[in-house]
Amino acid sequence: MSEREWWVLQWLDLLEKYRFKKRLERGRNYAREGNILRIDFEGAKVTAQVQGSADEPYFLWIKLDAFSEEDWSYVIQSLAEKAIFSAQLLAGEMPQNIEEVFIANGLTLFPFSLSDVHSRCNCPDPKNPCKHIAAVYYELADRFSEDPFVLFQLRGKTREEILAEIRKIRQQNGEEMTEISGEKDSIAADVETTPSQKLTVEDFWRYDQPLDSDLVNLKTETDQTVLEMLGGFPLPSTESQAVKQFLEQIHKTIQSEIVHQANP
Repeated sequence: MSEREWWVLQWLDLLEKYRFKKRLERGRNYAREGNILRIDFEGAKVTAQVQGSADEPYFLWIKLDAFSEEDWSYVIQSLAEKAIFSAQLLAGEMPQNIEEVFIANGLTLFPFSLSDVHSRCNCPDPKNPCKHIAAVYYELADRFSEDPFVLFQLRGKTREEILAEIRKIRQQNGEEMTEISGEKDSIAADVETTPSQKLTVEDFWRYDQPLDSDLVNLKTETDQTVLEMLGGFPLPSTESQAVKQFLEQIHKTIQSEIVHQANP
């Protein structure tokens, strides 16, 4: 069996901490034996039909406390500000330290215990979770593995809504930077073409005018380099290291050129 994703393991760990383990184990067996006849996501709520010992299946629902629109706006703004988070989410991956973003905004993506998960089943068992609800708990782990955005949906935002808002914010930030660069006689504005002039790849990257120091200052407010602030890359470790080394070499070349132009 392949290794489970960290966010799936965190959900399963939530189940393992539940003290009535035999009850959950019966639910796990129900899930394995195919007793879950149907599972649907209705907004931030999960609904399901689970076949029990009776002739007719039981109906149940599960939900988490959804975040408010205001809470989500702060979270998405924070996610959009970190390029590595945006890249991983757009690639369908859950950033390793994403919980820090929610905590910084006074929230928590993952529930602390099963008592934070709301559920109800129409079976006669007075205990909650019953084995039918427990079965869906384990089914949700597989759903989280297939699509980590399911967890976000249980908090009130779908994949499409989150990615659309991230793209919108990053696009707006890009437009703002373009306006600032325009005020500083941006490089792009200095490259003029005519219908009879074809711009080659070599010409595109060539700029023969002295660079404005405000445009080439690669320093940040901290001692970190731009690459260090960007963090890791959503790639296998070997490929990630190769990309990082390549970009570091480019970074050093650019800095060397800046020093050369500043001290001809």
